[in-house]
Amino acid sequence: MKLQTIQTFVVGNPPPHYGGRYFVFCKLTTACGISGIGEAYCLPFHPDIVAQMLQDTFGRYMEGQNPHHIEKMWRRMYSAAFTQRPDLSMSGVISALEMACWDIVGKAAGQPIYNLLGGQVHEKLRSYTYIYARPGDKVDVYQDPDLSAERAAEIVKQGFTAVKFDPAGPYTAFDGRHLSIEAMDLCERFCKQLREAVGGKADLLFGTHGQMTASGAIRLAKRLEKYEPLWFEEPVPPDAPEEMAKVARATCIPIAAGERLVTKYEFGRLLKCGGAAILQMNLSRVGGILEAKKIASMAEVDHVQIAPHLYNGPVAGAANVQLGACSPNFLIQESIERWDGFHAAILKKPLQWEDGYIIPPTEPGLGIELNEEVIAQHPYKGNALHLEMTQDPFVV
Repeated sequence: MKLQTIQTFVVGNPPPHYGGRYFVFCKLTTACGISGIGEAYCLPFHPDIVAQMLQDTFGRYMEGQNPHHIEKMWRRMYSAAFTQRPDLSMSGVISALEMACWDIVGKAAGQPIYNLLGGQVHEKLRSYTYIYARPGDKVDVYQDPDLSAERAAEIVKQGFTAVKFDPAGPYTAFDGRHLSIEAMDLCERFCKQLREAVGGKADLLFGTHGQMTASGAIRLAKRLEKYEPLWFEEPVPPDAPEEMAKVARATCIPIAAGERLVTKYEFGRLLKCGGAAILQMNLSRVGGILEAKKIASMAEVDHVQIAPHLYNGPVAGAANVQLGACSPNFLIQESIERWDGFHAAILKKPLQWEDGYIIPPTEPGLGIELNEEVIAQHPYKGNALHLEMTQDPFVV
């Protein structure tokens, strides 16, 4: 079996853009006609350039290779051009190509990927969703605790047992910083009102995006502890896990982190310093499915759990499900609401979600197929990146 061709797809995600402005998919096909799909997440370049990076990397390191030889190809790509160190852009490219190889391998074996990585541990996977803004909202749901509490109650009625929210304000290229007293008051009001709205029926997941310094995050955490959130997410920027560890040691709220980290090497540093109790690897960025499985296994040693991150498309979502199903230390999976809407439309068969849980597919490989007819109707025509930070310092 040999890899023969690559096809790339840059897909515009229509409003309300849940999961980002666009998705970048690839499809690899072997000489014997088996195809597999993958997804690259949030590289800091226009998605058309990302598609070219996928094509170039495939041509250099994968074309003509056996798709089973994932470790060999991974090391060659990781070391490309004498780098041999964690690189976010290459890691995103590797993730998509590696994911597609696993899809092919699973299809060739007639097995879901989780059966090739130790076998199924979990029959269903607990999931959560962000409280998203909705078209027609007259106020910002991330700044209005009354509206967020109302939405949280609705989400719990749908079956979710955890909701995530981020009221800490904008995240900028100049963070971390200290939040103002006004901002901390708002964060505390969110926790109070959401806890009152959901009671003990759901966990509260306090999301941030590295806005704070360690000392600033500790100040906020002390205010939030009495509402018992399940986690305090990425309170400081991701480049200093030792600072994350300072926060972890100073609060009883578990620290969750990892959506912007890549490879076992960066996660190993985070684990070594005790910076997180919950790891949030994104399988379309971290280095792919096997790399994420290695990280999950490393985390087991320290009794650290995993909650794979997802703010992108359903191919990465399907890969997350495969990892969660075979990982003993799986905690919860991020969902884009109930995996419906456009996330369902671009698949021939949507991922199965029931009463707050994802049901792992039994089909071979990733268990999904792209609906290329729908994808062709949604090209990305913008210039903005998948996610963008505020470009100037935040002035209180």
